[in-house]
Amino acid sequence: MSTSRNEAIKILRPDSITAGERAIAVEVPVAIEIDGLGYAVMMMTPADLAEFTTGFLLTERLADSADDVRDIDVFEAEAGWIVRVGLSERCKGRIHDRVRHRTSDTSCGLCGISGLEQIRKPVPQTPPKPGTPVDALFAALGGLRAHQPLNAATGAIHAAAACDREGRIVAAYEDVGRHNALDKLVGGIAITGQPIAGFILVTSRISFEMVDKALIAGAPMLVGISAPTSLAIDHAREHGLTLLALARSDAILVVNDPWEMFA
Repeated sequence: MSTSRNEAIKILRPDSITAGERAIAVEVPVAIEIDGLGYAVMMMTPADLAEFTTGFLLTERLADSADDVRDIDVFEAEAGWIVRVGLSERCKGRIHDRVRHRTSDTSCGLCGISGLEQIRKPVPQTPPKPGTPVDALFAALGGLRAHQPLNAATGAIHAAAACDREGRIVAAYEDVGRHNALDKLVGGIAITGQPIAGFILVTSRISFEMVDKALIAGAPMLVGISAPTSLAIDHAREHGLTLLALARSDAILVVNDPWEMFA
């Protein structure tokens, strides 16, 4: 199972643009099927899936010990990976009750999704062409800390911010969950009816879900302080979202540039 791949990137600096290459972590959907029932789809690194499944069933309280996890079958499908597993007789009743009543509460999974075919949902709009100059990107990075009071107090909080074309932060939200922070931003923008003129800036890893949320918000560009995953890059390319990552005060990586804004 490949866990990384190399991608050609560009490196933005305040006074230059250079070409380069970077290893990107592979992210894939992994469907967990328990006793023939689809239980969850997790977005994750495709390695050690038998160990993950055992730990997942234990932490989900579906199994009491590793001995309760039987017949783990891991295989690759067209849309991702599938892990089929059985439970011991003493634990079998739990999965039927849980599937009837549960919704996903796992931050690294997709809420309410139980099969690979449900992952890709329609994207209602194509992102507009970005109109943000390089200096505005660095200006937003420099101003973000002022919009993170909870993180300043605790050191444990993610942030998502909407920025205009000049790099001014016009809205920002914090949360212990990176998905939650971005959902708050998407919701706040929707409530005010104010479109994102410049870009979304997030302090966390850019995964498939983060790109998908930026597409739903109609953002021209998504910028992350951390690195993207392979599936995030693929999703951005498929739908024409400009994607920048590993944004620092001295350099930013251009991962997807469909408009050739940073040639």
